Amino acid sequence: MPYSLRPAALTDAPAITALLNEVDEIEIGRPETDLHTVEADLQHPGADLERDSWLVLDGDRLVAYGLLWDESDGERIDIDQYILPEYQGAAARMLETMEARALEKARENGAARAVVHLHLNVAPTLDTGLVRERDWRVVRRYHVLRRPLDPVRDRLPEVPAGVGVRDCAAEADRSRVHELYQASFADHFDFQPRAYAPWLHDIDAEGLDWSLVWIVATDDLGDVGFLLARDDREAMGWIRSIGVLPAARGRGLGGFLLRHAFAAFAARGRDTVGLGVDTENTTGAPRLYDRHGMTVHYAVDTWETVVS
Repeated sequence: MPYSLRPAALTDAPAITALLNEVDEIEIGRPETDLHTVEADLQHPGADLERDSWLVLDGDRLVAYGLLWDESDGERIDIDQYILPEYQGAAARMLETMEARALEKARENGAARAVVHLHLNVAPTLDTGLVRERDWRVVRRYHVLRRPLDPVRDRLPEVPAGVGVRDCAAEADRSRVHELYQASFADHFDFQPRAYAPWLHDIDAEGLDWSLVWIVATDDLGDVGFLLARDDREAMGWIRSIGVLPAARGRGLGGFLLRHAFAAFAARGRDTVGLGVDTENTTGAPRLYDRHGMTVHYAVDTWETVVS
């Protein structure tokens, strides 16, 4: 076997970023992975790099990368796997190793089995026959959407009567966004509740410009929604999440927050904004984004297997 397998280290982040951008070019036509994103993943508090990361090297060339992490403290385990197309044998070997580690991790949590999720582009470099043979199946599809921005067209929207919006410069407001996030996403597919400190890591709060995070409130209900955006992606401005509490849905607040973010990014000179959405989202989010001119950039499937 011409390749070797070893754990990753934070110092491998540049090489991993380069590999992921090779995969991006194949799967979506252009590189869209940033170094700081890889570094944040490698420092995930739910991952022990010595046991939960894998690099496959062909000589000195990095050809595959895998990472496992646990946000459930139970049976639900997440993995990522990236592979160059000509190294499917290495992919199969790494997948087997990751499944075994997922079961070990779940058992450490007191669970009898591991329910493992893997996100793959709908046309991935990984041969999906390999995962199907190992009893993986697709359980969800997500779309990454994007929209062009124009500083003339995309101006700050008028604030509706009885509504207020503020950014999150104050620490108390940052904590409030966490509360709104947990409450508005509680019924979403595969939602994993997170305490404040791990949630801050999940959103890479140290690199976040909090002036691009907004809370919306109404006179009758108080704080009811939020939008969390970031401007540290080279490819486009990014809306990481947007949520409105169930009691306040149907009032146009999600659309107002979207237009607010479009205007903020356009004013910064961004020409494109993107976000991800669950295609089976029951809150009407896909229709909302369609009405606001967002179109599909690419699609990602969530694959699941149960290991016991």
